[in-house]
Amino acid sequence: MTNIILTGDRPTGQLHLGHYVGSLRNRIAMQSDPSNELYIMIADMQALTDNAKTPEKVYKNVLQVALDYLAIGLDPSKTTMFIQSQIPELAELTMYYLNLVSVGRVRRNPTVKAEIEQKNFGESVPTGFFIYPVSQASDITAFKATLVPVGEDQKPMLEQTQEVVQSFNHTYGEVLVEPKGVFPEKGMGRLPGIDGNGKMSKSLGNGIYLADSADVVAKKVMSMYTDPNHIHVEDPGQVEGNMVFTYLDVFGQDKEKIEELKAHYRRGGLGDVKIKRYLIEVLEAELGPIRARREEFSKDPDAVMDMLKTGSEKAQKVAAQTLLEVKKAMGIAYFS
Repeated sequence: MTNIILTGDRPTGQLHLGHYVGSLRNRIAMQSDPSNELYIMIADMQALTDNAKTPEKVYKNVLQVALDYLAIGLDPSKTTMFIQSQIPELAELTMYYLNLVSVGRVRRNPTVKAEIEQKNFGESVPTGFFIYPVSQASDITAFKATLVPVGEDQKPMLEQTQEVVQSFNHTYGEVLVEPKGVFPEKGMGRLPGIDGNGKMSKSLGNGIYLADSADVVAKKVMSMYTDPNHIHVEDPGQVEGNMVFTYLDVFGQDKEKIEELKAHYRRGGLGDVKIKRYLIEVLEAELGPIRARREEFSKDPDAVMDMLKTGSEKAQKVAAQTLLEVKKAMGIAYFS
């Protein structure tokens, strides 16, 4: 049985290590499984819901996100990568689904509530942003996705999609496929920012990006939050909450050495600079090949956009078939 998987990213900036740990590495594993049919969407329409007055921020980053995808090893011969706005069927499906979802239900969505508060929208929240969980339902159902990789904080969004599917199928007949969520393994939550903030975020400026040069990565690591009470080398230090050790746990391959460094740091006699230099080596081993591939792909941006055009055309054919089935079920496929 084929698993149809839909995932994606908003093109509001280049992708960082938080994306890499949280989803990108997992996509490579999914791509390698012949039982998976993987669709990856650059969600520019969703990004415009809160960037409508600065569209250049979105369209300039479509290419950057695509470069990141190719750099980590996503293969267009195995994975369909496409641009959301190039699939008009998604907007039409959204319109039909909106009639099945009440304003009260969207307002109760905890993810939407939290993001509206975070962005300080108040009563000025754009309607497109307010209803984007319904738009996500159209993205997922257009491809009849059976699996959707999401973080724990996105569970309410997936539940909204499941409700839309149930409501539509109950009203019009069994047409849509109800997706299941694929959640991060226990202990594999979000990668914290280099400042110790619980979330690596473009808006907070606390990320290490896949496109960062080796010098920039080194500079960011040297500024990382450690133990503020570890003032002198001989002082005992705290490992918990120390971002250098947090990142070593995620990216380091030599687990025995990392445990020895932790023990040394706890008893004193190990300086922050030394462990930061080791982390720089570890990250360079991971990011060096990615950076090299990205630089190679960036030499021919037209070829990258052609790849997205081909993927979008393929995705549109799939979405168009689903839309036709939806309209037939609703009784509005008048000329088909």
